[in-house]
Amino acid sequence: MTHSPHFLSASTLTGDKVKNRKGESLGDLKDIMIDTTTGHIAYGVLSFGGVMGLGEKLFAVPWEALQVDGKSKELILDVEKERLKDAPGFDKDQWPNFADTTFIDQVRHYYIH
Repeated sequence: MTHSPHFLSASTLTGDKVKNRKGESLGDLKDIMIDTTTGHIAYGVLSFGGVMGLGEKLFAVPWEALQVDGKSKELILDVEKERLKDAPGFDKDQWPNFADTTFIDQVRHYYIH
């Protein structure tokens, strides 16, 4: 594991590339969702597919499923590229209710093994 800084601003991470352990591109980090009750990062919102923002699919990935590689300035998500295509996603104009327990369970089950 590459050494990563322990504190980074959200704007530093937003836009960073996301890759899997094979080095395949899985998109980029679009946003970070913070649980305002606890102050902890709950999800990274990953953008995958599309061209120039058109046709892209967004995914909420539990933050603990992502690893920050500060040296390469990218995030690592341990998931096969083909599996990501079938992941529960959403459209940029219709974000899910991140507090919905059904949504939370579905997303956590998909990424946390």
